[in-house]
Amino acid sequence: MEQRVSLITLGVTDLERARAFYEGVIGWTAAPGPPGIAFFDLGGIVFSLYPHDDLARDTKAEAGNSGHGDYKGFALAHNVRTEDQVDAIFSRLRDAKATIIKPPERAFWGGYSGYFSDPDGHIWEIAHNPHWTIEGDGRISMTTE
Repeated sequence: MEQRVSLITLGVTDLERARAFYEGVIGWTAAPGPPGIAFFDLGGIVFSLYPHDDLARDTKAEAGNSGHGDYKGFALAHNVRTEDQVDAIFSRLRDAKATIIKPPERAFWGGYSGYFSDPDGHIWEIAHNPHWTIEGDGRISMTTE
């Protein structure tokens, strides 16, 4: 697994209110994307806003704060170039007895991803997104060109 973060996703209670805050108050510009999520290109790292309930459901984690795989309102992601790389990382995680929250599977958005947690329960997604390009230096480009 390359040493980088690709995506930081915050679970939000009101997507339009959160998007308006980041655009109007912070001054960021949302990138084009599907409805129900807001993406902001931060120069190679993607920041996203996603409804709390949807993010919790996607991670298949439990809401709470007791540790080991509990949904805490955010997720970090590491995007890879191929589905095989997702599987290879999860194979290494399983071999190391890491906590797998959701094994890799086809995602509704057209990609392939799974979730694990670190020893303190912070949730990470490992994903292949066919709609984005990973540059040679690991930066995310929100296009397939």
